[in-house]
Amino acid sequence: MRAIEVAALGGTDQLELVNLPDPTPGPGEILIDIEACGLNYADVMMRRGLYVGGPPPRFIPGLEVAGTVAAVGDSVTKVVPGQKVMALVSHGGYAEKVVAPSTSVMARPEGMSAEAAAAFPVNYFTADFALHFAGNIQPGQTVLIHAAAGGVGTAAVQLAKIAGARVIATASTAGKLERVKALGADVCIDYTKDDFLAVVKDVTDGKGVELVLESVGGDVFDKSMSALRTLGRLIVFGIASADARRPDVRDMLFRNLWVIGLHLGALMANPDVAKASAERLFGLLATGRIVPQVGHVLKLEEAARAQDLLGDRGNYGKVVIKP
Repeated sequence: MRAIEVAALGGTDQLELVNLPDPTPGPGEILIDIEACGLNYADVMMRRGLYVGGPPPRFIPGLEVAGTVAAVGDSVTKVVPGQKVMALVSHGGYAEKVVAPSTSVMARPEGMSAEAAAAFPVNYFTADFALHFAGNIQPGQTVLIHAAAGGVGTAAVQLAKIAGARVIATASTAGKLERVKALGADVCIDYTKDDFLAVVKDVTDGKGVELVLESVGGDVFDKSMSALRTLGRLIVFGIASADARRPDVRDMLFRNLWVIGLHLGALMANPDVAKASAERLFGLLATGRIVPQVGHVLKLEEAARAQDLLGDRGNYGKVVIKP
């Protein structure tokens, strides 16, 4: 099979197109012929050596795929060869084939394209966990969503509006914000021109927001803490800047603030948590109330360009590559 490997930690010049033997599924595993792979900023951080627990080179990046079941290992009964599926994997998605544990494979809804399916698992489960499981979002509350034009951001805007929340969204260009507004965002902030904290304080009459979804770190983390009202929750699901900040415990104590870390893999391993989220998300998919936002579809051999889109903030929604 053809695949993209990270030959060494570093820039996109370390992404190499190689030919490898086809993988074979073991007990409890499913072999998938990949039709599309969704990219995530975690792929970029793994390539740079900044992702905690990331695999060492050489490895095939890619955390989510959509495709067709090619073969199943012993004891697998949930899917059959020929079935359309999507799956979460620890790595291996930048390829023509991948082996996934059966527990992470989901049937693809009828009529859902491979591109849309590859844009679904990481984005929507992360956003749903952040809003509902960790954030306990309630109708009428206000949520600040950073990087709202990205993969998780566009999912979070849709889900927050469905939950009855008021959405304040940040992004880096007017064009991105127009698209985020079309998804339902109530207040849109170009963070390259405006101080998002000042805008948040202005539109909330100085009170701040109940919930922040934060994946950047650095100054964005610090200012997001200041954007919270009493009893506010800051959900951290990434550190794109690689600048991990520590909250001021005194501020948390006297303002009754919660800072909650969220890692998708650990939550998906909890069957009760994952089941509740899956039921909600697949119900919304079936009724068309959520629509995965795919902004760029590139070829497998264009993986370097695809990752550059993420690293340079040039993407809207999901970046997808196809073998």
